[in-house]
Amino acid sequence: MRVGTTVVRAVNGLTARWAAASGGGTVFSAAGVWPLLAFLADGADGPARAELAAALGLPAEEAAGAARELLAGMAGMSGLDTALGVWTKRTLELREAWAAGLSADTHGVLTGDPAADRAALDAWAVRRTGGLIDRMPVQVDKGTELVLASALAMRMRWLAPFDEWPLDTAYEPWAAAERLGLRRSGVQLDRIGVADTPDGFVTELRVLGGNALDVHLLLGEERMTSGQVLGAGIGILDGAHRVVPGGRLPYGEPGPGVSVTKVRCERPQPPRLDVTTVAYDMTASHDLLELHRLFGLTTARDASQGHFPGVSDFPLAVGSAEQATMAKFGALGFEAAAVTAFGMGAAGPPPPRRHVTTEIRAAFDRPFGFLALHRHSRLVLAAGWVTDPLPFPTYSWEDDQ
Repeated sequence: MRVGTTVVRAVNGLTARWAAASGGGTVFSAAGVWPLLAFLADGADGPARAELAAALGLPAEEAAGAARELLAGMAGMSGLDTALGVWTKRTLELREAWAAGLSADTHGVLTGDPAADRAALDAWAVRRTGGLIDRMPVQVDKGTELVLASALAMRMRWLAPFDEWPLDTAYEPWAAAERLGLRRSGVQLDRIGVADTPDGFVTELRVLGGNALDVHLLLGEERMTSGQVLGAGIGILDGAHRVVPGGRLPYGEPGPGVSVTKVRCERPQPPRLDVTTVAYDMTASHDLLELHRLFGLTTARDASQGHFPGVSDFPLAVGSAEQATMAKFGALGFEAAAVTAFGMGAAGPPPPRRHVTTEIRAAFDRPFGFLALHRHSRLVLAAGWVTDPLPFPTYSWEDDQ
């Protein structure tokens, strides 16, 4: 099943807004949060329902169907593993209509023993991400009535691998200690492009994986913020910004980190693209309630009353909402994962029980952004900002000299 344009733009829109609210080195996945918000919106009422719909970018009555479309579409993407899970106390009855919108194998049970429940939830996170994430990012105690979680893990190998070299950079924080640089050269000039955006020029490098999962590296002007650069990358995907491809770039320095020159060679050769970037391995944790307005969770946090009568007759409020993420970019490929979880507790008194050749050189040698996405749908699965590349490794044979 293919993910429709409307859903892709809604998810990517949340990615752009999250990027604008973030700062520093980080990695996050709006695609991991969005379906959970959608299922909550489907079961919410009142102000909580309106706020969640605004965060989703879709009407609440369309949310559950869109979430199922997104999850089914991602399940069909090669190199991407996704999962949805919901755990409830035995005494909590879910509304039949809401539960029917989830897969039959998603429902688990909370025992009320925090240690045992924590161990089971962590094991689910490990299993569903192939060990890339080792914990369920949710607070579990005796008052936890329901946990709603998603897992996402992507792995790809580059169509053309990089070579590893010590990074040569003038950016002082990275030059202070030798970093693991990655280089490669090829004739496909369209892999690089420069966009003129309202916030400044942005250079985009598309690094293609063998399973239609790609990573786009984004280098903006030095004055631009991470949110502006990543937002520009989303705009490029949506067609909002025109990109001048490598083969049409003028000579000189047409974009951040890019130079286009004429070079002499011994025999006729096609134009070439030489790329330098860095290897990175990063993790991040996000408390979504710190950005409750961004995610439409302002009212849903209020435990003085229930907000999700479409989920259960039992009054529920969102007690915790967190995401654990990682991303690793190396010479041979890329992998990223995210586990997102909402913990819901009791809210207010329980109601009565009812039903609920030119040579182009591109150097990403200072902080830059990345978008990991599905090539055909342009759905962004993970995004981040690189501020601390991996150090260049010390090999044992060097110590013997």
